Amino acid sequence: MKFVALKRSVLYVFAVGYAVIALFPMLLMVVSSFRPNVEILTKPLSLPTKWSIASFETLFVQLNYASYIKNSVVVSAVTLVLLLLFSIMASYYIARFPFKWNGPLFFYFLIGMMLPLKLGLVPLFMLIKQLNLMNTLWSIILIQIGAGIPMTLLILTGFFRTLPKELEEAARIDGAGDMGMLLRVLAPLMKPAIGTVTIINFIAVWNDFFFPMIFIRDEAKKTIPVGMLKLFSEFTTDWSVLFAGLTMSSLPILIIFFFASRQFMDGITSGAVK
Repeated sequence: MKFVALKRSVLYVFAVGYAVIALFPMLLMVVSSFRPNVEILTKPLSLPTKWSIASFETLFVQLNYASYIKNSVVVSAVTLVLLLLFSIMASYYIARFPFKWNGPLFFYFLIGMMLPLKLGLVPLFMLIKQLNLMNTLWSIILIQIGAGIPMTLLILTGFFRTLPKELEEAARIDGAGDMGMLLRVLAPLMKPAIGTVTIINFIAVWNDFFFPMIFIRDEAKKTIPVGMLKLFSEFTTDWSVLFAGLTMSSLPILIIFFFASRQFMDGITSGAVK
């Protein structure tokens, strides 16, 4: 018993130490957003001598940060809704309706995980231009949906296959159709998988820098990662305002993870349990 208690104590010490190391950069980022550049450069690891919100005022007044937040929220929200809707229906069809092209169709979707989307940037750019979607948020939304479908479909299809078919048979006896059974019976049981893909895809869309930089030109339509480029110059960087912007952009990710963390952990571990 003493050995078990000692082993558990050692594990707790390592866990706490890892948590401190992992959270320290985030804490330093938040603290640095409340002090001027001089203190950040001369005393980077110390607490501010005087707490100030001047960097946040500069962020919203001079940088038009509210517009960046609105664009990022619109892109992330619309992408997640459409991505989950398409992926749930496609994964349900692949998992529950066997036909001779079932395997090749599933493999066709998974090819998107093997080939980086950035390799097709030139034809993708030409396609977006031909569709008259250049410099619109829809160009980013459609690209992110296409990029997120393969992994989302893989996770959801695996979860659908673990659900007992007796539930569907009982629902059909009660008169439920395919869509009603999917939305009212199976979808509520898919919360762990939906929470998992929601967090993964939200982080990818919210933090995406590459595609908004390529397809968005108007300042009013830029997202947070691209809009923050204005804080970098050739000779100087306003680190205080930069840390303030990074702090604000981290809040939605923390909020999403806080509300979906239970489903996220269940989604990661359920495969091993089942």
